[in-house]
This record gives sequence, C-alpha cells and structure tokens, in this order.
Amino acid sequence: MEEALVIDHLQKSYDQKQALQGVTFSVKSGTCFGLLGPNGAGKSTTMKILTGIIEADRGSVHMLGIDASEKGKGLRQRVGYVPQSITLYEKLSAYDNLKFFGEMYGVRGKKLQQRIKEVLEQIGLKDRSKDAVETFSGGMKRRVNIAAALLHKPEVLILDEPTVGIDPQSRNHIFDMIRMLKKEGVTLIYSTHYMEEVEALCDDIAIIDHGKIIAQGHLHELLEEYSQRAIYVEAPTLKEPPTSPGAIRTYPQGEGWMIETEKLKETMLYFLNSDVGAKVTRLEIVRPSLESVFLSLTGTQLRD
Repeated sequence: MEEALVIDHLQKSYDQKQALQGVTFSVKSGTCFGLLGPNGAGKSTTMKILTGIIEADRGSVHMLGIDASEKGKGLRQRVGYVPQSITLYEKLSAYDNLKFFGEMYGVRGKKLQQRIKEVLEQIGLKDRSKDAVETFSGGMKRRVNIAAALLHKPEVLILDEPTVGIDPQSRNHIFDMIRMLKKEGVTLIYSTHYMEEVEALCDDIAIIDHGKIIAQGHLHELLEEYSQRAIYVEAPTLKEPPTSPGAIRTYPQGEGWMIETEKLKETMLYFLNSDVGAKVTRLEIVRPSLESVFLSLTGTQLRD
C-alpha cells in the first residue's frame, strides 16, 4: 500500500526544551493512523509541523509524495486540519463560518454552497445552519470545526484531539464521520490521549512519550508484542497489593487491582480458594489493551 505520509527524524525545541526527539513514522494511504500519548508528549507539535504552522528544527516531512518544506502552500490545498482548540467566529452562524473557511481554502460560488450543504449534513447540524455558533454546545462547535476542514475535500485529514470535552452524541457523530471518510479513501491522522478511541478507529498506531516514538505498528501487533495477560480482582479486604502465584506486575485499577500474569488459571483459582475468595466481588480475565501496552513500555499509566 502506498504511503501518504513519511516523517523522518523530526526534532523541535522550545527555549532549550526538546519537544520532539527524532520522531519517525509513516502512514499508509486510505487508513486511519493514531498518534497516541499523554498531554505534553509532542502530539500537537508534530501535528503543527505536518500542517506547516511551525517548522521543525531538523528532519523531513513528505506528504502525498511531496516534500512539505519545498511545496507547503500547494500541499495545504490537499490537506485538512482540525486543531485542538476550536477556531470559529462565535457571533457568526455555522453557515457563515463555513463560507469564510471555504473561501480561505479557495472554494467559492455554487461549489462552496453545495459543499457547505453536504458537510452540514455530515455533521448532523443542517437544521442549525443559520444559528450563531455561540449558541452551540462544545461538541457542536467541534463538529463545525471538523466540517470546515472538509470543505475542500482533502486527501489527508489531520485531527488534533478532536473529542476533548464533548458530549457523547457529538463524539459518536465524529466517529461515524471518520469511518465514512476512511471508506471514501481519505487518509486520517488522529491524535489523542484516549486509548479507547484509537482502539475503535485506527488501523496503525504510534505511541509517543516525552517527544519520542516508543512503539508503532498495527494495533494487534502492539497488543501481541507488548501487553501481558491479566486478571482483575475486587474485594473490600484488598487494601494492599495482593500476592498471587506468577504475578509479573500488580497495580491499582478502578476499585480493585490488575494482576499481570502468564498463569491465568492458577491466579483465578488462588483467589477463589483463598481466604479472600469469599469476599471477592469481581474476578475476571482482562483482554490485552493499549493501556497495558503503555504501562509495559513506560512503567506508568497514561497521563492526562
């Protein structure tokens, strides 16, 4: 499969602090690529370099076969960008906001009118097109923000934390839009610190922390390589980390404890038959997750 994006050893510093330290990854055309990491890991800096908002100190970006440093202006006509912060004119209607951004992308006249109608339909806000954006919920504003990035029918769509602080209905709309765009052949680069979003939407993943890519590959490959099988146990008497046969790592999770182990059966039987067993309120085998991958790689849980 052809690569829509190739990033090679990006470096970026702010006042002696290194935001990116040799970031390298590639994205296949027509896929949804997840850039996962905690706040402050370097996700937004990477996204801003991809869109030409800031320049890297070193390294290269090739998008759609074009060197972004040489032909950035022409390339931006083929790329859509949804920033982390909502960038809309609050006093204007949704329609007028989209008209403004469409013209910024070079779309005008009847073509723009048709595209505004289409994207409003996509985001589920056709009936609110004439309402001022200031009357919208945070989730509705984010949906308009995404619509603005779609007006020129981009080949690549870059989304930087698009679901922060939104309602479930808007989140579902955004998920449906992403799945539809992928079916249409759009390449999506999706930055987030929500692991469940990456698991639900993305084909390939890169995990970034402290400005470095610490793992990348297909979701199933990462789960197979880095995650441990685990047991989750809850009991009112378990105030301290429980001991169990073959435990590799034990850490608090929710109201109970996560126990990573290769001995699933022995661990289950241990808690069922021990003194704790009669007081266990929840005991289950946990499927591998990106959270366990991140924990395995960094020794800490994903930070907000």
